[in-house]
Amino acid sequence: MRVFTALAMIAVACLASCTNAQSTNKGGETATESTIKTSLSAAEFSAKIKEFPAAPLIDVRTADEFGGGHLANAINYNWNDAGFMDNINKLDKDKPVLVYCLSGGRSSAAAEKMRDTGFKQVYEMEGGMMKWRAANLPETTDNSVAKPTGMTKQQYDAMLKADKIILVDFYADWCAPCKKMKPYLDEIARDMAGKVEVVRINADENPQLCKELGVDGLPVLKVYKKKTETWSNIGYIEKDKVVEQLK
Repeated sequence: MRVFTALAMIAVACLASCTNAQSTNKGGETATESTIKTSLSAAEFSAKIKEFPAAPLIDVRTADEFGGGHLANAINYNWNDAGFMDNINKLDKDKPVLVYCLSGGRSSAAAEKMRDTGFKQVYEMEGGMMKWRAANLPETTDNSVAKPTGMTKQQYDAMLKADKIILVDFYADWCAPCKKMKPYLDEIARDMAGKVEVVRINADENPQLCKELGVDGLPVLKVYKKKTETWSNIGYIEKDKVVEQLK
């Protein structure tokens, strides 16, 4: 009986030991490693840059976008260039890397690709430069590329004085939902020309205006009636829902 009791106690101890090992080493990782936050707000991304001052800071936008304003000490590797991964693979995969773009889409895709190819610590900025600018965080410019001036807030406000309903579309050439919405926005501009004026504003060329208006994602639609904003939407939306706001 004493032998049976001793064996039972040993079995329970072994079971507890195995259970503890599984909870701390699930998937071959410690709990700390598996819960690292890699998608960061602008403020968190700024803090991470300070935490890892030697880490590569990769701006995955186009050269023109980069020249118009970027984070200090950033390196420009265009996500859409054929040689993107050739450049990325020159980096140390065991060390932290930080990536960002204009609104988060391209950097998210780049970060996922990097992780798939063996990078262990890839940190990306949620909302990209649009959120960074909205938070009034510092940026610098590349002197070799003129920073686009764009539309001023005064010019924007003057545009709203028109007698027609104003439908403003904030877009970017690389933005997939923006491209998907453009055909029906062109239709609205044509079919409702008597009462609606459609104004398309390129966010890449108007960073200061976007900051002043709080446009920190794309696409963004805004409707103005008699100089007053009556409706806005961020993200893809169907044509009929937009038309409903123009009545």
